[in-house]
Amino acid sequence: MKRPENVIVKKTESFADRIVKMCNYLKAKHSGEYDALRQVYRSGTSIGANTAESQYAQSSADFLAKLAIALKEANETRYWLERLNSAGVFTEEEYTSIYNDCIEIIKLLTSITKTVKGKLNG
Repeated sequence: MKRPENVIVKKTESFADRIVKMCNYLKAKHSGEYDALRQVYRSGTSIGANTAESQYAQSSADFLAKLAIALKEANETRYWLERLNSAGVFTEEEYTSIYNDCIEIIKLLTSITKTVKGKLNG
């Protein structure tokens, strides 16, 4: 039986794909090696990896722990996107698009983790 589509898994997978493409594009466009690009690549793809891993958690606490890590990585990604924007590597349209996707993921993960915490505590 096919599992129903999971919105947060789908969004974080798509976001990871965008991060990979964005980093490749920015490296080619600016022909420089940016530490921030490596950082945003690592944290931006880690969100999806941890979310995917949470789908096979051994317990509710394990599920929460993996999504909490994904949330931390999403917040770090937000930080690096802001730094890259401050450095002028994005057009306003490029920045707004990927930044808004990151914020949406942060909001979803925040909501999910709060719900799970509530169920575990109560």
